[in-house]
Amino acid sequence: MRETHNGSCLCGAVRFTVSGPLRGVIYCHCTQCRKQTGHFFAATNVLTEHLAVTGEDQVTWYAASPDARRGFCATCGSTLFWKAHNYPYTSILAGAFDGDAGLVGLRHDFVADKGGYYQISDGLPQHDTFPA
Repeated sequence: MRETHNGSCLCGAVRFTVSGPLRGVIYCHCTQCRKQTGHFFAATNVLTEHLAVTGEDQVTWYAASPDARRGFCATCGSTLFWKAHNYPYTSILAGAFDGDAGLVGLRHDFVADKGGYYQISDGLPQHDTFPA
């Protein structure tokens, strides 16, 4: 039986179902992620073909860089997705899932860009960039 998890934006205009394994959570501290979320980005990912979105017409995509785009709800503004061009996975914000999706932390990226008001002390690996 395939692992299944559901989630949504704050207002419920966008809902999603994931049917497949989720990666551990990557915490991104880059300036773009901090500006978009107000803190750091905490996301898992799944093969895009295993992601079903209801209310997809309510997802607005913002091309934050030449390499990727960020998806958010056009109604309530909830940040939901991050998608690199020509990459078979879609990242999903860890906090968008309904209930406990069984997610665990994996690593911290772009820690040199992190906000000065918090410390990273969970013992997970830390990288100044996105590791290859």
